[in-house]
Amino acid sequence: MLKGMKVLGSLAMAAFILASCSSVAHIEKDKDVDLSKYRTFSWLDSDHKGKNSRANDLVEQNVREAVNKELEEEGWREVRNNPDVFLSYDILVERTTKSSNNPVYSQPYSRVYYNPLTRRWGRIIYPSQFLGYDNESYAVKEGTVTISMIDSRTDKTIWQGWTTDEVNSNNMTKKEIRNSVKTIFKKFDTAKR
Repeated sequence: MLKGMKVLGSLAMAAFILASCSSVAHIEKDKDVDLSKYRTFSWLDSDHKGKNSRANDLVEQNVREAVNKELEEEGWREVRNNPDVFLSYDILVERTTKSSNNPVYSQPYSRVYYNPLTRRWGRIIYPSQFLGYDNESYAVKEGTVTISMIDSRTDKTIWQGWTTDEVNSNNMTKKEIRNSVKTIFKKFDTAKR
């Protein structure tokens, strides 16, 4: 039973650590709009073409695949004519700095002494003591993915979701895009109410 408790405790700790490492999604929704009435979508032509158009084509394909998958799981479908909403996206990768505060402790040490009454040597142990924090700053790259839904009749943005997470390069990988889109659409259910 004790071994089972240790395993359960280890699993709970691992789940907590993984959950704390994931990025947080933010959403904004027009409070007057009922998203449950929308069922079809179409993508706006992207203005993301630039000097790296081949890389942008891959990024666009990855974003569209990830968003289409999430919306299809919600019962939505992509159409060419007369959609309920238009979708657009934006990806921004920028350099930023992060800082960490790590506690600093002194080294524990001991002192040997002689007790003349007992004629023995003894040892006093001095435990480590908290000295303060070591502040460290380092450069990272963060990628922000934003998905917007625009009502096709009114041209108003009715829903927008975004998340920011650390990335490894100037372009987000397919896996990073998929994880960001999945994180955003975890909050899509709450927006429908």
